[in-house]
Amino acid sequence: MNPLVYGHVTNTDKSIPYQYNRSYPQTAHRRQMNKTSLKSFHLHLVSDSTGETVGIVARASLVQFESVEANEHLWSMVRTENQVQEVIDAIGKNPGFVLYTIVNENLRNLLEDGCRKLQVPCIAVLDPVVAKLGAHLDAEIHAQPGRQHVMDAEYFSRIEAMHFVLSHDDGQSTRDLEQADVVLLGVSRTSKTPTSIYLANRGIKTANIPIVPGSELPEELFTANGPLIIGLTKDPKRLVEIRRQRLRILDQDEETDYVNLDIVSKEINDARRLFTKHDWPVINVSRKSIEETAATIIQLYNRRREQNS
Repeated sequence: MNPLVYGHVTNTDKSIPYQYNRSYPQTAHRRQMNKTSLKSFHLHLVSDSTGETVGIVARASLVQFESVEANEHLWSMVRTENQVQEVIDAIGKNPGFVLYTIVNENLRNLLEDGCRKLQVPCIAVLDPVVAKLGAHLDAEIHAQPGRQHVMDAEYFSRIEAMHFVLSHDDGQSTRDLEQADVVLLGVSRTSKTPTSIYLANRGIKTANIPIVPGSELPEELFTANGPLIIGLTKDPKRLVEIRRQRLRILDQDEETDYVNLDIVSKEINDARRLFTKHDWPVINVSRKSIEETAATIIQLYNRRREQNS
């Protein structure tokens, strides 16, 4: 069996939990802050599964603090007492805040006892939600690690959607656009591909097609009745900045129409006229994250499904 690699740690021993270290903050605003003004601390995230859930909770919480930098230690697949002890030993070397998602009662107690002795805070992030749901539903709680990651129909739907996105990225394979749930249109660098991938992780089959000056859009785009077609647009000045950064990364000449503000503005205006002509909804992604753009698309998609049902 090939070893699993997370960050710089390679693990081939099942008795040792998988560890991945990284530092927050990640936002551009925070990166510009003087490092001396940031309060740094160690944040240990402990999970008996992939660690995705506890990581999301941690990130959603950390963004509420402007002057904090967390050195994150993610411990995943923690399912034995030896693994818990390994985590406790590591916490002792870098004491800090501990968040965890572990369902086994013995392992939970072992972790909490260890943190109590180290005098560090330890919080089970899902306990309040699960307890309230159980009381509301009057239902028994079934403690099973990684229960949300089972390979059910929803899982395979996401896999199918991901395959669809990869084969329909940037205008590829337009012959079967009718099979798409969503089609994204936009000029270059309007976040079409990352948004498509994010939607695929929600089980939505998405194709994206670039609007290129002087190039015809595929005929299938105008004959497809099944997919929801959405136009993505962006502020011209912001778009020029992003394109310039792209050219610098590729070490290409910046004196080109691709970053000429007047020409880029015309690109955006022409795209908007196209969207208006065909009554396609438009999302301005200038100040939106990929997640926010995807959330808006999902709302439009669900609303359309309800209207058609």
